[in-house]
Amino acid sequence: MDLLSFVCAVLLCTVVVHGKPTLRKERVHHDPELSRQAHEDNKSYQYDHEAFLGKEEAKTFDQLTPEESKDRLGKIVDRIDSDGNGYITTAELKAWIKRVQKRYVYENVAKVWTDYDLNKDNKISWDEYKQATYGYYLANPEEFEDATDQFSFKKMLPRDERRFKSADLNGDHAADREEFTAFLHPEEFEHMKDIVVLETLEDIDKNGDGHVDEDEYIADMFAHEDGGPEPDWVRTEREQFSDFRDLNKDGKMDQDEIRHWIMPQDYDHAQAEARHLVYESDQDKDEMLTKEEILENWNMFVGSQATNYGEDLTRNHDEL
Repeated sequence: MDLLSFVCAVLLCTVVVHGKPTLRKERVHHDPELSRQAHEDNKSYQYDHEAFLGKEEAKTFDQLTPEESKDRLGKIVDRIDSDGNGYITTAELKAWIKRVQKRYVYENVAKVWTDYDLNKDNKISWDEYKQATYGYYLANPEEFEDATDQFSFKKMLPRDERRFKSADLNGDHAADREEFTAFLHPEEFEHMKDIVVLETLEDIDKNGDGHVDEDEYIADMFAHEDGGPEPDWVRTEREQFSDFRDLNKDGKMDQDEIRHWIMPQDYDHAQAEARHLVYESDQDKDEMLTKEEILENWNMFVGSQATNYGEDLTRNHDEL
């Protein structure tokens, strides 16, 4: 492998690891789904437990005594109570559940953080990220002039800079962990969703008219190379475009229609789970939970997404 091929391969791996929309063909973003099965008895807790952890990981909870479970669950409750007033609201439970659902995102950021925080100040500046990701390219641009890769480094760098600025909420040109998480995983943050839509449009809009027509939509998922008939699934996708993607029936998708496509407003599983937990555990019916009410109904919580179905109970609560 020559030097150019090696550098291209390294940069391509960097892009894939960081999950950039430039190379993502699965455009639609879904929250991890919770079970819709009714929580009627302990069997339903076990169903959820196994469905989202797998049978082996579901056994984790069984390794703890009730006393150990309650002790560790109490520490988690303190973390959920974000305002420290001693009451857990549905909103606080929902926020916690969503964070648990997104734990893989934060764990990914933790794994790569030291690769970019070059001066070890617990922030990542744009210059640090640019140097770590594009340093070789910037120092040796002549080696990339004839590259025929599927992406352009010249386009990727300003695109990353634009995304970085959107994630940098306080405008200090450096990202703390939450901001850097939003940069690497913009689809997980409400304030970054416009960037996800814009990047998706730029990826697919080959004629540069600011819209995605049916052929561009199909070309993003299917390369018609042999000149033969289209597979059935492609014909189905054309029907999907006409019936469900092109909402105003003008033959193309604008940014609002793209948002509707890639970020569907599905059933809010976290909200439903949070309401369920409050309803089932709220003994005094004040629509809030105390730690005592939660611990009284501890078996429901360790069988719910609020504690990742028991996994959080085996972690040091400072890790969460």
